Amino acid sequence: MEENSIKNQDRLDIEADLENLPVVTDFVEQRVRKLNSSQKEVSQTLIVTEELFANIASYAYGQDTGMATLIVEISRDDNSIEITFIDSGVRYNPLDKEDPDITLKAKERQKGGLGIFFVRKKVDSIIYRYEEGKNILTIEKTFRGNDR
Repeated sequence: MEENSIKNQDRLDIEADLENLPVVTDFVEQRVRKLNSSQKEVSQTLIVTEELFANIASYAYGQDTGMATLIVEISRDDNSIEITFIDSGVRYNPLDKEDPDITLKAKERQKGGLGIFFVRKKVDSIIYRYEEGKNILTIEKTFRGNDR
């Protein structure tokens, strides 16, 4: 990392429970607001965060509960955020799922898949890896800082 670059990294370890969703979104929002971001960009980032955390809370551990970790790194140099979601639940790569056919009527589509489809559309990159028994999903987004 360059000497003048301004990067901050924060970590949140939290029980993967839907009741903790407000804590997770607040954690991310506090970091996003440190960047030059529009309200639309903040909202989209929070919806992406909700979707990914809710998937971990709902599916990673089956009927049990487990932990989730969020690592948020902001870079003021390029006005960007990187959020990494980590869990030790069932191995699952959401990027393997095909995009839903959004040309079909809602009742004709298969259940599921819209959330990750939305996530893909609202971030600049999304990467999944599985290491040492952990699902690791990282998203990156650069903010333009104005409402369009």
